[in-house]
Amino acid sequence: MATQALLSSSLTVCPSFNFKVRTKLNSFCLGDGPGIRYSSLNTKSLKFVKVSTGFKVRAQAAAYADSRGIEIPKHWYNITADLSVKPAPPLNPRTFEPVKPEDLEPLFPEELIKQEVSNERFIEIPEEVIDVYSLWRPTPLIRAKRLEKLLGTPARIYYKYEGVSPAGSHKPNSSVPQAWYNVQAGVKKIVTETGAGQWGSALAFACSIFNLDCEVWQVRASYDQKPYRKLMMQTWGAKVHPSPSDLTNAGRNILQLDPLSPGSLGIAISEAVEVAAANPDTKYCLGSVLNHVLLHQTIIGEECIKQMEAFGETPDVIIGCTGGGSNFGGLCFPFIREKLSGKMNPLIRAVEPAACPSLTKGVFTYDYGDTAGMTPLLKMHTLGHDFIPDPIHSGGLRYHGMAPLISHAYELGLMEAVAIPQTECFQGAIQFARSEGLIPAPEPTHALAAVIREALHCKETGESKVILMAMCGHGHFDLPAYDSFLQGKLVDLSFSEEKIRESLAKIPQRVS
Repeated sequence: MATQALLSSSLTVCPSFNFKVRTKLNSFCLGDGPGIRYSSLNTKSLKFVKVSTGFKVRAQAAAYADSRGIEIPKHWYNITADLSVKPAPPLNPRTFEPVKPEDLEPLFPEELIKQEVSNERFIEIPEEVIDVYSLWRPTPLIRAKRLEKLLGTPARIYYKYEGVSPAGSHKPNSSVPQAWYNVQAGVKKIVTETGAGQWGSALAFACSIFNLDCEVWQVRASYDQKPYRKLMMQTWGAKVHPSPSDLTNAGRNILQLDPLSPGSLGIAISEAVEVAAANPDTKYCLGSVLNHVLLHQTIIGEECIKQMEAFGETPDVIIGCTGGGSNFGGLCFPFIREKLSGKMNPLIRAVEPAACPSLTKGVFTYDYGDTAGMTPLLKMHTLGHDFIPDPIHSGGLRYHGMAPLISHAYELGLMEAVAIPQTECFQGAIQFARSEGLIPAPEPTHALAAVIREALHCKETGESKVILMAMCGHGHFDLPAYDSFLQGKLVDLSFSEEKIRESLAKIPQRVS
């Protein structure tokens, strides 16, 4: 009777068979087995409940802070609306004038072009996209208590885990809406590039959902290192080519100069853009860098803000890895909004590979987004559009430039950046895997290494900071990298100052 009095009258059978507290929107679910119920009772007021099965469950606010305790956000957040100094516009590569919407029409459908140039603060997520998101979203926010114990730190470490998506990373957050908007525009085929294979597999997944043809140019170094990513894409129906390839003028030109070229994201972008521009029924999709891609990824940060609130925590330090910038911007932009409004004041830190340090060593200027110079000129931190990094294992971070919005936020002093070598990153990954159980993808190991640095600093100072990091994917398809590390074969690769100088000398000369 006491239990029934506690539960509200709006009783519904709960589909959970997990023996733990489960929540849905503002409701809660207790116990396991059929007939277990949930109600709209305020969970924060619930201290201790005995359910009819005879089992007891302690219900505290922290128990509801996982992925099942919040709603999927209904809007993406556009940081441009809240910046007092607006970012510089992209430029036409031929005229050096600001890009007009019609300049982008050969590559993108109209709705994505509108999002790219929008100043609206929030953009509604289509119901059809939310329906696909619901296959894995909301994603969990997890406290890394075992890592804290291993490090002996008073800091509290949380990670937002995006590896639960079908593709194993954060990338479907943008591939799904991009595919959907292309379908609405009557597009039949999508082409793209991919570095580590995470974006390519995410787009292949989205195209399979919406019945689109998909063709992917994968950076040669990653194509060879990560064969199972290629198989994922093929399983979802995509065609995959190593880049540089002999299928495009851009690829053939590179192979003529260097038949053994390891490739780069810039080269792969050139190949995909060339194919899209030449075929009227084909459009191009990019997995990072552009405004609309970072917009779609803000679903990560919007969820995370609500989850941190449910834990009763406010982050002191937020850390994410950066290559093109999509997962970092996705987590951090909503928190920057809260910071600008005075609601919190976290230190926000981007972490990039020492072998491709666009934020910490690049220059902030207009440059091409691809190697062949076919894309619009973007004002960003760049190492030069024909800079080809060494083939490090974090292939998704091997991009010569940083997203214009992140570059702009960096210039405004809203964040900081560090570069970390890959052996330190994999040392952190092993510590994380052996304490928390999860094997991270090589890309977020950079964030993890910075988190460990911060946590050990807290150990020295006695500060109990709240550290939040972006764990953007799992490393199940990246085990050769771990094999290299465990066998002592992984080495720290660095950039060449001379190589960067040569690349920067080829940036279009204009007043930035």
